[in-house]
Amino acid sequence: DLTHSNLFQKPKPKISASRRLFLKTKLLKKAMTMLESEKQAKASERERVLAERVPGLQLSGLSLQELQTFCKDLHKKIDKVDEERYDLAAKVTINDKEIQDLSQKIFEMKGKMKRPALKRVRVSADAMLGALLGSRVKESVDFKSHLKTVKKEEEKVREADVELLSNLCGRIKLVFDSTKTLLLCSIS
Repeated sequence: DLTHSNLFQKPKPKISASRRLFLKTKLLKKAMTMLESEKQAKASERERVLAERVPGLQLSGLSLQELQTFCKDLHKKIDKVDEERYDLAAKVTINDKEIQDLSQKIFEMKGKMKRPALKRVRVSADAMLGALLGSRVKESVDFKSHLKTVKKEEEKVREADVELLSNLCGRIKLVFDSTKTLLLCSIS
């Protein structure tokens, strides 16, 4: 029953397309109403804060001289705020440039300090001893050749043992044969 087309078909969704569309539109409408209420709350909060911090101007009943001095004071305050804003903007641009320069230096240093990928390296016994002991090791140590000579010496000892045993066996045989002949001779 399992065919190629049955194996790769998408499972049918548990919610119908019309129900899914209805839920999506309902969610969008709810989001729009929440967004509108948030905008209204922000606007009312702004008006409340401005009413607290900046009282309304009472310009009625002021003379021309008083209005001029009020405007001059207002212009001075505006100039002072503009200067402070300019100073802050200048400090921000200086700090931004410094941050950019430092990040560029870090990037350059990473490029210079790029380490190669480590590889497995076979190190000879001489190099290992030189690394461990420093320059004190002057004669070369060849462990492999030492092992070969030990093996050769062991082989020589084994060969000598085999020869001794074979000679001994031959002697025993000779003794055995001679005793046998002696025995035969004594019996007859």
